[in-house]
Amino acid sequence: MTKDKKSKAAIGAAATIGSAAIAAALLYAGKRWKEKSGEKAKTNTVPSGEPPETD
Repeated sequence: MTKDKKSKAAIGAAATIGSAAIAAALLYAGKRWKEKSGEKAKTNTVPSGEPPETD
């Protein structure tokens, strides 16, 4: 009976770790996709088209 409980616990732990790894990979891929598509660059531009002033 203890082997059965241990194996179920191991399967549950592996599933949890696997799910977390997949979620992290999707978040990372989404971030990279946004950077490649230029979405980040669009938000940093000056709306009027004038060059930004520097100090």
